[in-house]
Amino acid sequence: MAEGQAQTDHQAHGAITAWALPGIPAVRPGDDLAALILGALAAQGEAGALADGDILVVTSKIVSKAEGRIVAAEDREEAISAETVREVASRARADGSGRTRIVENRLGIVAAAAGVDASNTEDGTVLLLPEDPDASADRLRQSLSEELDVQAGVLISDTLGRAWRMGQTDAAIGASGVRVIHDHRGGTDSAGKELTATAIAAGDEICAMADLVKGKAAGLPVAVVRGLGHLVAPEGPGARSLVRTGPGDMFRLGTDEAIAEGRRQAYEEIAAASSKAS
Repeated sequence: MAEGQAQTDHQAHGAITAWALPGIPAVRPGDDLAALILGALAAQGEAGALADGDILVVTSKIVSKAEGRIVAAEDREEAISAETVREVASRARADGSGRTRIVENRLGIVAAAAGVDASNTEDGTVLLLPEDPDASADRLRQSLSEELDVQAGVLISDTLGRAWRMGQTDAAIGASGVRVIHDHRGGTDSAGKELTATAIAAGDEICAMADLVKGKAAGLPVAVVRGLGHLVAPEGPGARSLVRTGPGDMFRLGTDEAIAEGRRQAYEEIAAASSKAS
C-alpha cells in the first residue's frame, strides 16, 4: 500500500446521498466562482449547509468560464490541434463531417477532441479545459473552508469516454482534499490472497455519481456528495495522479497510428543498416 495511504477501505460506511445545488447563475469570465457557490449554498439555508466530510463536485465548464478559458476559434479543429500533445487515434465520421480525434492533451488526459468544447458557447468561440484543474479545485476548497469553517473536498469533473465501453461518464480532472485513488495493493482479499493490481479510482466514481443529479442542460453544474467523509483529507495527490500516460499506457496508439509508428521505425532501421554497410 502506498506510503501515507489511509488503511480504511474506500467504500462508504453507511448511506451516500447526492444532490444538485440550485441557484448557480450563468458564469462569465472573471466571476468569483467560490462566491457564486457560497451564495447558492447560503440560499438553501440550514438544509443546504455544507458539512465536514462533504464533497463538492463542480463541472469543469463553469470553472473554465470563470477563468476566461474561452478562446476565439473559427475552426474547432485548429483549437484541438493547439491543445494536443499526442494523437492516439482518429477515424473518419460516418456522416462525412470530418474525423473524430482521440488525443492526449497538455494535462495528460486522453479524450476526444482534447476536451475542447464548442457547445453552449458563442459562435466562433470554444471553451478549453482549466489551465490547472487541481489548482482550481484547491482554490475553491480553500475559499469554502475559510468562509464556512468546514473540512470538505472539491472535485472538478469532465465527461470522458472509455475504451471498449459505449457512452461517456464523468471523471475527476481536478481534485483537492479528496483521496482520489485508493490503493489496495499490498493488502489481502477475503481469502487472504495478496492484492497486486487493485487500485480504485474513487474520485472518478464520485464524479460519475454526482453527474446523476447535476447537468449543464438543467443549469445544475454543482453537486454535493455526502457520506464519504473518510475519503476527505486536507492533503491529497490531486486528480493528475489518475492519469496514465507514457510507458505505463499499454494502449497509447490506435491501429493507424501503430502502423505508422512501425513503418517509421522500420525506415530508421533500414537507413541505419544502409549507413553501416556503406
